[in-house]
Amino acid sequence: MKAVQYLGDHTVDVVEVPVPEVGPRDVLLRPRAVGVCGTDLHILEGDYTSEPPVTLGHEVFADVVEIGDEVTSLTPGDLITVEPHIYCGVCIYCQVGQLHMCPLRRAPGVHLNGGMADFLVVPETIAYKLPHGTPPLIGALTEPLACAIHGIDRLQSTSGRPVVIFGAGPAGAILTSLAKLAGLTPIVVVEMRERRRELALRMGADVALDPRDEHFTERVLELTNGDGFPYIIDAVGSSRVLEQAIRIASRGARILVFGVARPDDRWTISPNEVYAKELTILGTALNPYTHRRAANLVNSLGLEQLHTGTFTPDQIHEALQAQRDGTFDKVYILPNGPIA
Repeated sequence: MKAVQYLGDHTVDVVEVPVPEVGPRDVLLRPRAVGVCGTDLHILEGDYTSEPPVTLGHEVFADVVEIGDEVTSLTPGDLITVEPHIYCGVCIYCQVGQLHMCPLRRAPGVHLNGGMADFLVVPETIAYKLPHGTPPLIGALTEPLACAIHGIDRLQSTSGRPVVIFGAGPAGAILTSLAKLAGLTPIVVVEMRERRRELALRMGADVALDPRDEHFTERVLELTNGDGFPYIIDAVGSSRVLEQAIRIASRGARILVFGVARPDDRWTISPNEVYAKELTILGTALNPYTHRRAANLVNSLGLEQLHTGTFTPDQIHEALQAQRDGTFDKVYILPNGPIA
């Protein structure tokens, strides 16, 4: 079968590999839509540890082709989203309910073969059923949605209070929709690209601002009568964003670092300001125990409003370039041909 593999040394290509075997507790999937993610670019750039040669793709929508003899929850024809993490189960983090902190975690599309292939085998335990009729491009957003749900959980927000979200890429758009669902108001999105500011407004933002505006800080603070924002989300992954966040944070604010920054990026911060404002700075990683919630929500958040670009596996280089350039709100590989 064909597979899009990261071969190491910043190289990705379409190769021929054997169809994977199905174990007794496994399911054989036919991937229909696989999201291209910033993580994929980090892998190619060497910023994210992977184990080449490995088939890329961790945002997977697929249908079930075959099930192992001991599989009980799925049947051929079911529509599936893959929760792309396999944990060791014996480390301290697994044993105290912090699975996503597992240092031996293995991820399809990163350490194990992922979804950019004709077929994919995963354990039954990470194959989550979606409702029949789920559009493939929507179903493939379940994984990033699950991560966003965990982020919103970490923020511990209270309805009726304002939030500012930096970035209106796929993650920022999903977070905007969840902020609306959580009753936060006003929702302010900060984004340089006009097209993405328009997306943010469609997804429920009340205001969308360009951070390059020379009066940006004054304008954004006016929206809270000068008090600052109690909730701030960095959906970009940038030290510059976090420095802006500190300036517009209210007293007692919670700042969520959601975007994945480059490992060598550094943030200059005043400990005195953190102390004086009693700020809380939060990390958020992966999607512990949120993938089922995401599967239940994914069809109801208006995610079809994202401007999408679809590519064949043979067009992987064009797809990766479109991801780099932000040509589309969301980029997908369709491993098994066009979708209806």
